[in-house]
Amino acid sequence: MKFNQLGCLALAFWSLGAVAQIEPEEWKESDTPPPPAFSVDKLIPLAMPPYVTLQFGVDPATLAMTSDGIVRYVVVARNAAGSSTAMYEGLRCATREVKTYARQTSGGPWAMAKSPQWQALNARLPSKHAAVLAGQGVCDTPSTTANSVADIVRALKK
Repeated sequence: MKFNQLGCLALAFWSLGAVAQIEPEEWKESDTPPPPAFSVDKLIPLAMPPYVTLQFGVDPATLAMTSDGIVRYVVVARNAAGSSTAMYEGLRCATREVKTYARQTSGGPWAMAKSPQWQALNARLPSKHAAVLAGQGVCDTPSTTANSVADIVRALKK
């Protein structure tokens, strides 16, 4: 069958209402495990813009990819005085969003977020570290997640 005949056949089905509507599946986030243990000695630094005074790093051992397209990780922010805050977050490349599940200040216990919400990476958040992390290795393209944790770690180390 030639292309023109296929096009006419498709048009005929469409005009008869025989073409099925393809609805995207509704996305559902997988269960979030508790924050993983992390090491400040093994952090891979993020190349933050020069106007950012905090230093950020990700512990590669905390990186985890889920079947629903989320990359979860622990990122640590340190100031010049040496105090630090760790954040357990999820990044979703498909929608360019980030969610903070928990925070830990200077080695204290994790404080779980009461109702964590997805926020756009370009939102006016206190820090742009999630957007930097997405661009430096978590997302292959603005909307595509890297193939593996090993690929993410390699990209972050470059």
